[in-house]
Amino acid sequence: MARRKQHVPWRAAGTTSEKQSSADDVVRETGWVFNNVTAWTADGHLGLSEFVETGDREVKAFMHAFGLDRGAHLSLVEIGAGIGRMTAGFSREYGKVVACDLDPAFLERCRETVAQFGKPSRLQTVPVPDGRTLNIEDDSADVVFSYITLQHCHHDDALALTHEAVRVARSGGQVALNYRTWVGADAMLWPAGKIVRMMWRVPGLRRLLANRRAATRIGWQANRLAPALVIAAVGDKLSDVRIFRSPTRRSFELDGTTDAEFDGVNRSHWWLVGVVR
Repeated sequence: MARRKQHVPWRAAGTTSEKQSSADDVVRETGWVFNNVTAWTADGHLGLSEFVETGDREVKAFMHAFGLDRGAHLSLVEIGAGIGRMTAGFSREYGKVVACDLDPAFLERCRETVAQFGKPSRLQTVPVPDGRTLNIEDDSADVVFSYITLQHCHHDDALALTHEAVRVARSGGQVALNYRTWVGADAMLWPAGKIVRMMWRVPGLRRLLANRRAATRIGWQANRLAPALVIAAVGDKLSDVRIFRSPTRRSFELDGTTDAEFDGVNRSHWWLVGVVR
């Protein structure tokens, strides 16, 4: 498979992660790559404990809002675990957590993060080198979760991972998957992102851009997936399908789905939450 341009910032961050002596140093150097929340310490840097704390808050908020099953007898697969910002919290809620990510360096740091702030005996890590296939058995997970990951994938890879999420969930299991869709600002952001990804083709600029927050934020938003497209792909395999959106956005009004609002959803994002048939 050809290398995806949107993998560039993740590979660069992975290389940076390998060079740091600890997960705390990784957060201070590239924490913004993995975190969509601003939470800084007094010296202006985000530390690992604060980093994980933001994940803990989101784990609790999403699990409550979506009604996700939890318990030491259940398992969860996290697609796009990064260095474990939310994984540590999940490991306290589930008896088994399978953390998946593109770069093995992230997963090495994920294990370190969970060792400090979670329950490492419950953690298993699975690299996703092709960015679209999970090396996990069919019907093996009680919950499959993904947040701020599928928007960074190639369009086809995001849909492939959506199919994979449904495949690895057992019958009666739950999926909670986060996507980005179109907003008015995309009239500028979308072409700007294409330009940045083209610039990543230039060897001299690639690493410079991939380690800059502004360039990476624009360039890695590699797709926009509307709910209708995702439901067309996997809707027949799900029941009790709920589409969660920001209260500031109108309902998507899709047949066979329940419209739901949640203040914790960015206006450009939406969540697919459903039960696997």
